[in-house]
Amino acid sequence: MIDRGTSKKIITRLKKEYPDVAPPLKYINIYQLCIAVVLSAQTTDNQVNRVTPILFKRYGDFAAMAFADVNEVEHIIKPTGFYHTKAKHIIALSQQVIEKFHGNLPADRSKLMSLPGIGRKSANVILAMGFNVPAIPVDTHVARVALRIGYCSSKKVYEIETMLMESIDESEWITAHFLFIYHGRNTCMARKPQCSNCPITVWCSFENKNL
Repeated sequence: MIDRGTSKKIITRLKKEYPDVAPPLKYINIYQLCIAVVLSAQTTDNQVNRVTPILFKRYGDFAAMAFADVNEVEHIIKPTGFYHTKAKHIIALSQQVIEKFHGNLPADRSKLMSLPGIGRKSANVILAMGFNVPAIPVDTHVARVALRIGYCSSKKVYEIETMLMESIDESEWITAHFLFIYHGRNTCMARKPQCSNCPITVWCSFENKNL
């Protein structure tokens, strides 16, 4: 496990390396963020960003999506993959937001996770990016970077999230999430990580791991 002092050095160095981190999904309100997050499962953010402008022009809020034509939605979101399931999820969750939460997406993890298509990681993304609630969503990049650096040894998502929250100051949780994503995409890739160019290699235990 990485102690808080070392973690602070890692985060500070990554901030210098990636000074302009920003949410990879494009959205302008909480509705668009929620739908985009559900669509992002098992696909790339870029692919989601290609279809959402069309989707949101046709269905601009939860009320409109709640009464959407499933076949039309499937056609629009097909490039994101698993479009049958995703279409059902975003329509059903919109209906539940209207019925259960009076049209307002709740800023509560358990309530978010009660909605179709939203698991813990997705709920954390919505809380962090939509409501500015401190959270560390653990995707494949965050998990890989955390394991390689040595924040944790478990590959279980919840345990990775817990260890990161213990090692990183709460005020840095959201930023750390973005930094790990950027680092995982640009340097600490799954295959052939660029260790010789890594700005945090002095604190990384990857050499001693088979990850």
